[in-house]
Amino acid sequence: MQSVWGGVDDRQRLLAKSNVKRYFDEVKPESPIADLAAYTTDLAASGRSSFTTKEAVAALGKTDVAVRAAIRRLARHGAIATPVRGFHVLVPPEYRRLGCLPPEQFIPDLMRVLGRAYYVGLLSAAQYHGAGHQRPQAFFVVEAKNRAPIVCGAVRVEFVAKKWAKGFPVATFNTPRGTVAVSSPELTAIDLVAYPARSGGLDAVATVLAELAERIDPKELAVAAGQAPRVLAQRLGHLLDAVDGGAVTGPLAALVADSVRDYAPLEPSLPASDAVRDAKWRILVNVDLEPDL
Repeated sequence: MQSVWGGVDDRQRLLAKSNVKRYFDEVKPESPIADLAAYTTDLAASGRSSFTTKEAVAALGKTDVAVRAAIRRLARHGAIATPVRGFHVLVPPEYRRLGCLPPEQFIPDLMRVLGRAYYVGLLSAAQYHGAGHQRPQAFFVVEAKNRAPIVCGAVRVEFVAKKWAKGFPVATFNTPRGTVAVSSPELTAIDLVAYPARSGGLDAVATVLAELAERIDPKELAVAAGQAPRVLAQRLGHLLDAVDGGAVTGPLAALVADSVRDYAPLEPSLPASDAVRDAKWRILVNVDLEPDL
């Protein structure tokens, strides 16, 4: 079987050879680097695109130190990347310039390894639903706990911690290496309003909502909003009306009318003492929206 993970030894003469069997015969077949290269080739052949250090140690029967050294050598040649310590992804030739797998292709495996529920959210989710006017600078993943951003080659993944992240509607999208969980259009809209700073501010959020509105189911929107802090329903309703998305806000307006009494500022970081009042949504309009429509 010919390997696509060649070029792992520092001998230039061997790097030029395409026959992997001969290559391994000449570079000490039982060395950790050769064993790891063969192991990653077998993983790719079986449809897997990631592995952990612990799995490699068990499979190769080498010491942890030897396996980690072999991983570093393969990584220097671009054959694998390490988004998180102890978790590694195979990088096929078409993604060598990226220096990593695209995030949607390794995040599902990573979150399984971590034992964490997740979904792709915010602007990243909006793109899956056809609202791609605002290109995100990072790939956004929502989960229940804080986690440091991931930088893997040219890929950046930012995590949004949300205590009420479980039990929400998600959609499943296919990727070249499996499936990825993405927030529904309704949940995406709520999250955009909940975390406007992560999405470029309220103007950018309003722009995306204008595109996303045609994918939103009014009843599902009210159901999802009912599980979130009520102020998000108020702000979301006002923003949807502002971008001509009022056709999907009927059940949401009923939810607000039945359960909200107090007014809330549209932009919580700004004063609202002299703000115009939107009685329908009980919103203090303390900022002028300028969506890019």
